[in-house]
Amino acid sequence: MILRSILIDDERNNLDNLRNLLAENCPEVEVVASAINAAEGKQMISQYQPDLVFLDINMPEQSGFDLLRSLPRHDFEIIFVTAHDNFGIQAIKFSAIDYLVKPVNIDELKHAVGRVMDKKQRSLDNPQLNNLLQLLRNQNFREVHKIALTTLKETRFVNTNDILRCESSNNYTTFFLKNGEKILVSKPIYEYEEILNDYGFIRCHQSHLVNRNYIKSWVKAEGDYLLLETGDEIPISRSKKERVAQRLKADRS
Repeated sequence: MILRSILIDDERNNLDNLRNLLAENCPEVEVVASAINAAEGKQMISQYQPDLVFLDINMPEQSGFDLLRSLPRHDFEIIFVTAHDNFGIQAIKFSAIDYLVKPVNIDELKHAVGRVMDKKQRSLDNPQLNNLLQLLRNQNFREVHKIALTTLKETRFVNTNDILRCESSNNYTTFFLKNGEKILVSKPIYEYEEILNDYGFIRCHQSHLVNRNYIKSWVKAEGDYLLLETGDEIPISRSKKERVAQRLKADRS
């Protein structure tokens, strides 16, 4: 299978570099067109109907996100290629979409292309992109945001308010939902700490991340712990006590 692809970036040297990296390392990718701004990119997508788009986020006049919002259809896979962009990367991680940070790492490029190829071969749709667009449309309404949790069998989209807590075991994280369900994902908890920090989640222990909305009390026993409304007792490590206290105080103010 060949992935007909379009490259969109406002810097020609970035386009040339990515084109060369793909030619040398990803023979399954055929670059059919490139564009140096969102307007030109929209035209190329309409004309060539690509399988895959490599898209820069930060471009003048219209960003990569603006381009996506302007399209009537999103029947292609996407890999974002971006310089450091806090909100952009957080939004992409939240929806479990592949992204590459400039300068592009060859191994990461191969892995991202491989995941796209796997989805195409299995004829999977692209709910992650739809979730990202919903997030962008409702950027200021976090209560409706859904995080993408990729398991071995599927990608689940879960409202952050439905998550009680997260617990890690090595490089795996288990999400405990308020309906009693558990979802196991193969990512370390620190990645979710960064993503969920602005949604009221507190890292109280190396292995635990807790939704403050479900904290009933802080029990100061021999080993301090957070008591949740469900009765769960979540330990607070010594190194996290001050940080937890600051977060809870800030949330009450």
